[in-house]
Amino acid sequence: MKFMCRFLSVFLIVLAFTLPAMAAPILIKDVQVEGSKRVEQTTVLSYLGVEPGQSVERRTLDRGMKALFATGLFADVSMRQEGTTLIVSVIENPVVNEIVFEGNDALDDDELMLEIAMRPRQIFTRTKVQSDVTRLYQIYRRNGRFSADIEPKVIKLDQNRVNLVFEIDEGDITKVKTIRFIGNNAFHDAELRTAISTQEAAWYRFISNSDRYDPDRLSYDQELLRQFYLSHGYADFNLLSAVAELSKDKEWFHVTFTVDEGQRYKISSVDLDSQIDDLDTSALTETVGVVSGDWYSSDQVQKTVNDLTDKLGDLQYAFVNVYPKVDRNQDVATLDLTFKIDEAPRAFIEAINIHGNVRTLDKVIRREMLLVEGDPFNKSKLSRSEQNIRDLDFFETVNFNVRQGASPDKTIVDIDVTEKSTGEISLGAGFSTTDGVIGDVGVTERNLLGKGQSMRVSALLSADKNRFDVSFVEPYFMNRDVSAGIALFNRETSDIESRRYDEQNTGGSLFMNYPLSDNWRQTLKYRLDRSRISDIPDTATRFLLSQEGERTTSAISQRVVFDDRNSKLFPTEGKTFWFETELAGLGFDSKHVSAVTGVSYYYPVMEDVTFNLLTETGAIQGYGDEDVEASERFSLGGSTSFRGFERYGVGPRDLIGSDDLGGNLFYRGTAQVDFPLGLSEEAGVNGFVFSDFGSLWDADEDYSDIANEHALRMSAGVGVAWRSPFGPISVYYANPFMDEDYDQLKEFEVSFGTRF
Repeated sequence: MKFMCRFLSVFLIVLAFTLPAMAAPILIKDVQVEGSKRVEQTTVLSYLGVEPGQSVERRTLDRGMKALFATGLFADVSMRQEGTTLIVSVIENPVVNEIVFEGNDALDDDELMLEIAMRPRQIFTRTKVQSDVTRLYQIYRRNGRFSADIEPKVIKLDQNRVNLVFEIDEGDITKVKTIRFIGNNAFHDAELRTAISTQEAAWYRFISNSDRYDPDRLSYDQELLRQFYLSHGYADFNLLSAVAELSKDKEWFHVTFTVDEGQRYKISSVDLDSQIDDLDTSALTETVGVVSGDWYSSDQVQKTVNDLTDKLGDLQYAFVNVYPKVDRNQDVATLDLTFKIDEAPRAFIEAINIHGNVRTLDKVIRREMLLVEGDPFNKSKLSRSEQNIRDLDFFETVNFNVRQGASPDKTIVDIDVTEKSTGEISLGAGFSTTDGVIGDVGVTERNLLGKGQSMRVSALLSADKNRFDVSFVEPYFMNRDVSAGIALFNRETSDIESRRYDEQNTGGSLFMNYPLSDNWRQTLKYRLDRSRISDIPDTATRFLLSQEGERTTSAISQRVVFDDRNSKLFPTEGKTFWFETELAGLGFDSKHVSAVTGVSYYYPVMEDVTFNLLTETGAIQGYGDEDVEASERFSLGGSTSFRGFERYGVGPRDLIGSDDLGGNLFYRGTAQVDFPLGLSEEAGVNGFVFSDFGSLWDADEDYSDIANEHALRMSAGVGVAWRSPFGPISVYYANPFMDEDYDQLKEFEVSFGTRF
């Protein structure tokens, strides 16, 4: 004990003399910097914070050293005192001369360079390099390559410069081999796998990346799994864990979901509880899509909430809040469901503001609106107005935002648009043994001078075929919902494969289109066409020989259309019906009457998958002892009417010369399914499978050297459509498995255009 007391006394005495010495300021009369070559000495002194003639404490020097290290300019900093002179020794970090990536194939240099922070002519630090390596690993893992190995190498150069080389072993794509579920009794593993976006690896998924492991996708899958169970009545569902295990060889992931399904509930009662005093809830009953006794479905409940909100929006309640209240009866596995409607005032449109239209005039957008300032708020009309603006196809994006105006009963509608190219150039060139060199060019502007007007000029030139067309359309003639237009054309063909005679058509048309109701529109058109047929071979049919000479067609026509599709550009639901008639005569040569009718129906099979069924039929008949002219008859074949066959490839034909004669009667149809290919929606690529069918017959003649059978033709095929930045591109292959020997086939076709 005495020893400890003596030791403590001595320690306190020494400490009492040492502390003041340690804390005593140091007089610095001069500061010298050693080792700085690229960095100015004044820069070093500015960060050090010490000036000659200054008395400084040790902690001040420590702060200065930390500040020099923090600049990232130096690999090492040290200080020593020689008398009253402070000497600061620095070793500068080198400068990056060049950054090189080696071994990368899946990701190119430009992609990787965008992801790293280091750049040439910057100061090299190991901290930055390590941060860049970490970032590169993240990029490769995002692309499904968890076995990637990245090694940074530093090559020293003269003048304190270095080259930085990232040596990359990308490895193979790490895919998901198995997806397992634990705790599921109501649904098999295979059924649950269809509910999530991640898929097990399979050879046929080469066009998709859904079998690659992605942590973000796995988080999304957890929500999809929860929504799946809630939509099937399992209101107590709980996802206990979602684990992805990487195999030892880093080639595969094994994903395991552990779930607690809970019990399944039925709906025992459905009520509406409104806080709006003058609202008659009986008017909303038909909107409620859930019924007592049904299994509970969160999807159906949410759909009902949306439908009620839209219905109330049609009744002027712009900012109404509708939400479901669920009371569980766990002992009997039932739910009491109440849709609560909060109090809200009726609203009116205070203002409509348009943003983002640089080229397109405001009035072009406003005339598509079904609402104007001062109108009662109506959600359905607002939605249809938004779709009308989208259908203009002038804008990349169209977004409506409804917010409260100067008072609770007023709304402001903000329309944000992003303009896109509305000019299109279609180019085509080729060579065939029948037509020789072919050149085809078309220029279209769908939003001329930002006024919404449309103009097209096109020309086709070849040794045997020349065509020139020009058209102009004013969509709002005299500021009314009436479109008017004019079209002029001149077409010449000479001894083409399907028609061994010369034909020239020159003429034009005037038309007017106007609404009959919300979904019905009618078009009236007058057409004047002068045709001349010459150089018909002596071996041709008597019908063709009788067609030689000039004729003038003066015709009036009408076309009425019903259209309730959800989009005119990319419809997924709804139908369109058309009926067209034409009367030719009016004091000129050609005399006929014709009628064409058809319907096209769109049905959403599932999300992003659409089924389309189209049927059309028509008839044309001469009058006054006149047969229908060859140029006025119907034709069938080609990408727009019957895939798998050449244009004019179906129907009556001269067997001796294989001349197309056209037909007076036809029918055709198409069944097609459009579906995504697993690519992002922004890519704009869809696949489709189809089957076309139809027939064309009745050539006014019945001779042994004319094929004129009323025979069914059918084809089936697959294709890919891409809404590319350069314009629409379509590729398809069609197999005409039902055809006649004299038909002309075309199994493969590519069409494309570009925009400006």
